[in-house]
Amino acid sequence: MSDNPNILHFTDTSFDDEVLKADVPVLVDFWAEWCAPCRMLAPTVEAVADQYQGKVKVGKVNVDENMAISQRFNVRGIPMLILFKGGQVKDQIVGNTSKDNVVRMLERHLN
Repeated sequence: MSDNPNILHFTDTSFDDEVLKADVPVLVDFWAEWCAPCRMLAPTVEAVADQYQGKVKVGKVNVDENMAISQRFNVRGIPMLILFKGGQVKDQIVGNTSKDNVVRMLERHLN
């Protein structure tokens, strides 16, 4: 779990209010404790959360603890980053990736 104040933690119960009803784009990192690539991606997600503070909400969903939301969005491989905007899935990246790739994805969807 991250101690970064810019990283939120979404659950099955908070997801709709925190993510789908958000007034800014939301980047969600689907991850699990046992997932080595997830741990490798974590510093990238934290850096993006810091860089886009106030413009993009960034949070994590532990797939082991929140299976309903993981199934709802067809999360089959982790880590998986999904960008939501206006309650809709706008983009996604599966697997460990670079900060540049995440930034490019975000920039495509920011007004």
